[in-house]
Amino acid sequence: MVCSIGDSYDNALAEVFHSLFKAELIRNRGPWTSFDELAIAVAEYIDWFNRSLHGEIGLVPPAEFESDFYQHKHVSAEADASVGSLH
Repeated sequence: MVCSIGDSYDNALAEVFHSLFKAELIRNRGPWTSFDELAIAVAEYIDWFNRSLHGEIGLVPPAEFESDFYQHKHVSAEADASVGSLH
């Protein structure tokens, strides 16, 4: 994935998430009667989102994808550290 800075793709992922969030939670499940009710609904939505399957990352939940990423990054960092310095 190529990172874009300062063009139309810069905030595309965040904009898509917020659009879905507003459509799926705020508009479809409202009206909200209290801030506490909305706060609980937001926490539940984030939990559901992080545990649902996403096609763009190989049909795995974001929480699992992130965990795998950091496990591999940690292994890679350890491997880099075990290589002796040439200096």
